[in-house]
Amino acid sequence: MKRFIYSIIALFSTVSLGFANEKTEEEIGKFNPTELAMHHVKDAHEFEIFGEEHILYLPIILWTDKGLVIFSSKAFEGDDSAKKIVEKDGQNFIKYHEKIYYASSSANAEGSFIKMEKDHPNNTRPWDFSITKNVFTLWLAFAILAILAVSAGRFYKSKKYNGVPKGVASVFEFLVVFVRDDIAIPTIGKKKYKKFMPYLLTVFFFIWLVNLFGLVPFFPFGANLSGNIAFTMTLALITFIITQFSSNANYWKHIFWTPGVPVPMKIVLAPIEFIGLFTKPFSLMIRLFANITAGHVIVLSLVSMIFIFKTYLVAPVSIIFVVFISLIEILVTALQAYIFTMLSSLYFGMATDEGHGEEH
Repeated sequence: MKRFIYSIIALFSTVSLGFANEKTEEEIGKFNPTELAMHHVKDAHEFEIFGEEHILYLPIILWTDKGLVIFSSKAFEGDDSAKKIVEKDGQNFIKYHEKIYYASSSANAEGSFIKMEKDHPNNTRPWDFSITKNVFTLWLAFAILAILAVSAGRFYKSKKYNGVPKGVASVFEFLVVFVRDDIAIPTIGKKKYKKFMPYLLTVFFFIWLVNLFGLVPFFPFGANLSGNIAFTMTLALITFIITQFSSNANYWKHIFWTPGVPVPMKIVLAPIEFIGLFTKPFSLMIRLFANITAGHVIVLSLVSMIFIFKTYLVAPVSIIFVVFISLIEILVTALQAYIFTMLSSLYFGMATDEGHGEEH
């Protein structure tokens, strides 16, 4: 184990020192750690496979005023400053902060074709259905999970199954039983947990897998999907919808007329409980987004210390901490999947609780 850790440290040190050697003194002086962190955690229209010289450009798919427009993101060639116009089908497009806009008729003093209003772009945008890094990773995770699940299902249906799972099925069975016995049944109950199991298993495996993808820095992984607020918002919204449509009369009674408390307190608690309907999925969204993004930012900040202090003496300490945080991040990937699944299951249990034994 020690040899493995030492090898990783040596590898990171070599890469970091090599990267530093490629920079001139002037370039290092202009190093911006915030820009580096944001570049790695945000979505993009291309994959950097081996630096800026080897890039896989993804397709840009737009629904515009003149219909469907499709072209390669190579047309922008990584320019994210809105200074380069791409003309397609008689329309001009620009890319600014990895978002596609219609270009303004003329450039401003800085050469940008985007109009700013209170530090926000004022250009109109087409409907953007582009395949970005996050979209690609989402499809990849879906494909891998589908293949593994189908393979495990076929094994259980085959004649090879003699009561003892093997291969992929052995891993799936352990995790499925864990979600069932340690998450679903304790929070929802034995009578009603089964109808929620497909969703709970899906979010558990899916979140865990995309979190792991985010730790792998090379193609076809490296996308920070769980660090995208739209992704976590969608998952939280699905949990919210399932909770409300599964709720019973007892659930709404506890929200608008809490049993067992004086009437004045019922009136005070009703709006608080109603607001809680929305704060619960909101906390799900923020928790997953913030924890995953924070892990990436910490690692990048530790690497940035080498270039901030402009000395190789910081490299060993920086790399040791990077390896340490990276090992913790492996645990966090599973922990965040567990927390999201557990809280979703808990909300489902609260919504379907019949209130038996309330007199106690």
